[in-house]
Amino acid sequence: MFAIVLTFVPSLAILLFIIRSDKFREPVKLIVEAFILGCLICFPAGLLNNLLIWSTDDPHSLSFLAGLTEESLKFLALSIFIRPKSEFNEPMDAVVYGTLISLGFATFENYEYVYVYFDNIPPLQIAIVRALTAIPMHASCGIIMGCFLGIHVFRNSSHAIFKAIIYPILFHGTYNYLVGENLLLFLLFFGFTLTYTVSLYRKIRELQENKQSEVEPKLN
Repeated sequence: MFAIVLTFVPSLAILLFIIRSDKFREPVKLIVEAFILGCLICFPAGLLNNLLIWSTDDPHSLSFLAGLTEESLKFLALSIFIRPKSEFNEPMDAVVYGTLISLGFATFENYEYVYVYFDNIPPLQIAIVRALTAIPMHASCGIIMGCFLGIHVFRNSSHAIFKAIIYPILFHGTYNYLVGENLLLFLLFFGFTLTYTVSLYRKIRELQENKQSEVEPKLN
């Protein structure tokens, strides 16, 4: 029972915090759709990861490529399906929906890791480890992606669009590489990732707090 709770609650808790911290709340329908979209990304990501990583002779040395496949798919989902929506109308929206897509993905992936992939490891053990590492990592990538996409769309920053895709890929790929290589470096990098994410998020929140109305024109 506790394993089930830890499989789903950490993602939902982070999502609840992000959604409730939004000064101008997003519609429930689109929140649900973005989360489901993130879950659905797991299927093409699984196919690509199997082709590029798990079907090779040394999959663990190529695990960093999951950062490329998974973050690229999240970026496409956010850009193609969410960005054109009329409800997507300020920088904070990019953070909310980026996190929703990312944690939708992480929630479905977490279920697979806890209950499908490993028969020889207790589900509770996997759930605890991922609740403390993989879930915050996915959330961080979604927030970072959303922050820079929001800056690009609503602040007319041409270089921010590259950061919106490249930074999450680099953070995710480095996380995957270090997690099985060097515990000390992994912990240092993981701490840096969380600190950087929080600093970006606070900047977007400060921008929103100074606003009296939500809607901003899309400049890109």
